[in-house]
Amino acid sequence: MESIMESIDVNDLAQRLASETKPIQLIDVREPEEVAIAAIEGFENLPLSQSQEWIPKLLDILDPDVETLVLCHHGIRSAYTCQWLQAQGFKNVLNIEGGIDAYSLCVDRSVRRY
Repeated sequence: MESIMESIDVNDLAQRLASETKPIQLIDVREPEEVAIAAIEGFENLPLSQSQEWIPKLLDILDPDVETLVLCHHGIRSAYTCQWLQAQGFKNVLNIEGGIDAYSLCVDRSVRRY
């Protein structure tokens, strides 16, 4: 059975970050150098290129039953990660459309673009 990847746009993300009461997991799969340039508070950095290091600890880091939002620069690496997480049994995974670049343009211009 093919699972459909769901997504959230950056405006909805901002609203959720400002008002969320139930737990959500926020994952940023960009490289540490990218996170150093621009980041959104509350996201845990799990670089896709270092996945061999964090995959063995995945279930210590994340709960497959808690909603998980995944961020990257434009939404490609995060989409890949969302599909992979779903294949690992994560039930509620959302790709952040347009990534941090769209967040910078549409939500918070103080977040640097690169």
